[in-house]
Amino acid sequence: MKSVRRAKLAPETPLVGRTASTHSLRSNGPEGDASGADDWLPPKVLLKPPGQLQLTDTELNEEFTRILNANNPNAPQNIARFNHREKVFKASPNVDHLVVHFEFDGYLNYRNIDESSAPPEPKPEETIGQEPPTTETSTEPLHSADGEKAEEEKKSKGPLRNQFNFSERASQTINNPYRERSTNTEPPPQRTFSDTVNQWSIYDAYLEDLQQKEKAKAKGGGAKGQKDEDKHILPAEAHTEDVYYKNADLRKSLTIVERMANQNTFDDIAQDYKYWEDASDELAGSKTGTLLPLWRFVCEKEKRKQVTALCWNSRFSDFFVVGYGSYEFSKQGPGMIGGFTLKNPSYPEFLYVTDTGVMSLDFHPQHPSMIAVGLYDGSVAVYSLQEKGNGPIFKSSPKGGKHTDPVWQVCWQKDDLDGNANFFSISTDGRVTQWTLLKTELAHTDVIKLHLELSSPPTATQQPTTDPLHTETTDDPLFNLAGGSSFDFHKKLDHLFVVGTEEGRIFKCSKEYNNQYLLSFEGHQMSVYTVRYNHFHHNIFLSASADWTVKLWDHDEEKPIMSFDLNSSVGDVAWAPYSSTVFAAATTDGKVFVFDLNENKYEPICEQQVVKKAKLTHIAFNPFEPVLLVGDDRGAVISLKLSPNLRKRSKDPEDEPTKLKNILLVAMGKPPAD
Repeated sequence: MKSVRRAKLAPETPLVGRTASTHSLRSNGPEGDASGADDWLPPKVLLKPPGQLQLTDTELNEEFTRILNANNPNAPQNIARFNHREKVFKASPNVDHLVVHFEFDGYLNYRNIDESSAPPEPKPEETIGQEPPTTETSTEPLHSADGEKAEEEKKSKGPLRNQFNFSERASQTINNPYRERSTNTEPPPQRTFSDTVNQWSIYDAYLEDLQQKEKAKAKGGGAKGQKDEDKHILPAEAHTEDVYYKNADLRKSLTIVERMANQNTFDDIAQDYKYWEDASDELAGSKTGTLLPLWRFVCEKEKRKQVTALCWNSRFSDFFVVGYGSYEFSKQGPGMIGGFTLKNPSYPEFLYVTDTGVMSLDFHPQHPSMIAVGLYDGSVAVYSLQEKGNGPIFKSSPKGGKHTDPVWQVCWQKDDLDGNANFFSISTDGRVTQWTLLKTELAHTDVIKLHLELSSPPTATQQPTTDPLHTETTDDPLFNLAGGSSFDFHKKLDHLFVVGTEEGRIFKCSKEYNNQYLLSFEGHQMSVYTVRYNHFHHNIFLSASADWTVKLWDHDEEKPIMSFDLNSSVGDVAWAPYSSTVFAAATTDGKVFVFDLNENKYEPICEQQVVKKAKLTHIAFNPFEPVLLVGDDRGAVISLKLSPNLRKRSKDPEDEPTKLKNILLVAMGKPPAD
């Protein structure tokens, strides 16, 4: 709708001294002579604003066009409605622009009227005495045969019905609308219980229990005058908690209730685990990150033990196992394996007690219920979480070829050609051994024996000296073996693996050559605690040593490509599973270092003090979530969440190897690849 508004105004009347009488004003009009009757009125003073705009006649005669429409400016422009047929929300293009300014509903209702029925018929009382309408032109008899049939049809038809209530079927099934299950659930019943426990109530409870036992003992005795030598008094049944745990259904229900209670207790930590994001990472130019402490896992039975092994489950993102033992020779004792879940941080899901300390463990990648364990006495064992017993299903023996020194690492490998599961172990006795799980035994095969002399093959011998006091030869395995401390297998070529030793050397070995090394790496001055292959660039690996350094190697080069000094002994190092350039290291001064070579090749992007009076021993990335586990020498495991700057991913995972390769080429002084 368009309307034209004219801006033409009346011409300005000249004023003398800004005042004028009514007579003078009216005299200027077409009827100025007839306005003398208003001379008695007081004069009106017209005030002209000082900043009034003076317009010309052309400007006053200018036409302005105003467009009027019926659109509601407050109507929403984007409305989404739920389509029940397609089960999705869809945008509605039609917008209702109707605006009701006033609405008034009447209060009059018809009596005995159904809205769905036909209009009301006149009452019988009103029709009494009224004659039916007749036509004057009708000449046919009233009681003809056709007329009788028509009257009968009219009577049989009955009252008219509403056509909109017609249904083809005799009955219709009511379709219940969709409702969410949560809207139909009833809240669980609640009950408030309180009691007071003190020393007196505990003492009275013990007295009452003692009296019940004495009564049971008296009832079991024989009558007076009868011999009861052949009768035995049965002791009263002791009420222990083990009786209740024999019921599998009750045990499962108690587990669920325990997890619910822990979730309510640690609700703030659970919310941070799922939704926390460090706001400082969003600042412009910020490349550093932080670690948010989450839960702290402690086994009350092994507070004085050290965390000697950490491993996440390969299938369940919230489940991991911890190995407890001791690295000190004088503090050896029984060890323990504890399985924890993020759903219940207060107590482990299961516990296995071992005769000696646990030094290493690993989950099977295809069978997540099987755990390979290396012990301090040189034994290896395999536990199955599906078994009801508390012991291992396989364990090595002195006759079965167990190691003579602690087993520092175990690692599962692919099944052999016969379909038997197998894993590898390394020990300071210089042996890398393969263990195969048969039906009734644990078979072993020595893959390679580590030797210190690299100039000649390990099997080479030297002529004995003529000195009668010196009768030893250098080929004696007691003096020529190197102590293995860690190893890791190539991610693609499973026959290749690198081995770290206590002497600071790293060897590249193969399952196909058990008499010589493929390559030797020299760079560390003290024991190598960990070697780890990269998840994306399979030729690159990291090594952590007690000489305070973490070194990055190419398994085809003898010298390290990059070296990082952390000012303290490095207990463990791990690659991030989501990026080829991110890795984390744990040191004995209680710090965690996170490096991202794509952001900074020289300094860590996160250096955080996790514990103050403890030494960090192991570190492990969660393969599914941005969570990091750190274990210390006081038996505690701390979970940490990575901030956004510490978990940057590439848009295409295939670009990860190229990203790391270009960084290494720049570090070696070569131009990056295109």
